[in-house]
Amino acid sequence: MIFNLNGAEYIELIKLLKLLHIAESGGHAKIMVEDGEVKLNGEVEFRKRAKLRVGDIVEASGKKITIEA
Repeated sequence: MIFNLNGAEYIELIKLLKLLHIAESGGHAKIMVEDGEVKLNGEVEFRKRAKLRVGDIVEASGKKITIEA
């Protein structure tokens, strides 16, 4: 799966999870991150508001998302 930033510098992790309907809500996205269910570039990511930039790869709920420009 590819997510395009459409000219933005970054997107926050919980916003991405919510926007792509991987999480049911913002609260659910926060819980997913807190529980260690999300990886950023192969490492478990615990920062809810981690800034995702071009080239980052997020893995959650069996989905792999690549951030593009």
